[in-house]
Amino acid sequence: MTPRTATPAASPATSHTASPAVSRTASRPAAPRRAPAGRPASPFGFFEASVVRSLRLGPSLVRITFGGERLRGFAGGGRDQSFSLFLPQPGQSEPVVPVEPGDGWFAAWRAMDPAVRAVMRSYTVAAQRPEAGEVDVDFVLHGDTGPATRWARRARPGDRVRLLGPVTADNKSVGFRPPPDTDRVLLAADETALPAVAGILAWLPAGVRARVWVEVPRAGDVRPLPTAADAEVTWLVREDFRRHGAVVDAVREAALPDGVPGGAYAWLAGEAGAVRTLRRHLVSERGFARGRVAFSGYWRLGASEEDLRAEALAGAA
Repeated sequence: MTPRTATPAASPATSHTASPAVSRTASRPAAPRRAPAGRPASPFGFFEASVVRSLRLGPSLVRITFGGERLRGFAGGGRDQSFSLFLPQPGQSEPVVPVEPGDGWFAAWRAMDPAVRAVMRSYTVAAQRPEAGEVDVDFVLHGDTGPATRWARRARPGDRVRLLGPVTADNKSVGFRPPPDTDRVLLAADETALPAVAGILAWLPAGVRARVWVEVPRAGDVRPLPTAADAEVTWLVREDFRRHGAVVDAVREAALPDGVPGGAYAWLAGEAGAVRTLRRHLVSERGFARGRVAFSGYWRLGASEEDLRAEALAGAA
């Protein structure tokens, strides 16, 4: 899927691409740590992998399967589990990632020549098969506009990558965490968060009611979203290349059943401005408690991931 910007640090930091003004509920993987005696090891680790196959899911998405012996230890927590993916620069046979410094890997990576260091992006796990050492990732194909999209269009079996992801399923890079009393869920997203929506619906148990809105570029991007929950899914298709944000209008105009009971929980993801607007609407106009709205800006109109990472780092400083 489409990447999310993170601000890596020695400990887990924010995950998902967004303007620094958009809060997130999940954390991107921190560097694997060389834990001192008596201290637990990091819940994240580096994984070498290569492309096994690719499958076109629709006009706008392609699923790439990564494989590797070490991926047997990749322990995703389902739902909207995210991880960092490192891609090689053009002309390189594998991504250049300074894994030796442990917690200091990000500082070492930033200090490298941008034309040499690996391209880093954050993605959602679409599916995984630990017994086979495989992880599936869905990429949104936005023309030929960015390094990750260009790489995904040209990916071939054997192409080498590196992942920084969970070694334990209970990790901070899972953002969908409804309180125990949740009996209904509201999900609103664009195509960049479609794999996360699919993962959340697959995770929801029977007895939970879910109202779902997904905005996609083309009718051919609509696909089944299996779930045991009682889910009503509304697809919003931008076939005429209308502006992003149809999901905002759809949620605003929706009649939510029984108002908003205390057991409601919302999860919002996609373009940062749309996510910010939706969160404000749910809290200010629909009565959602702030703590029961998880939100994540996966990208922002007019900004590259490098722009967003630089902003986040400047804000943290």
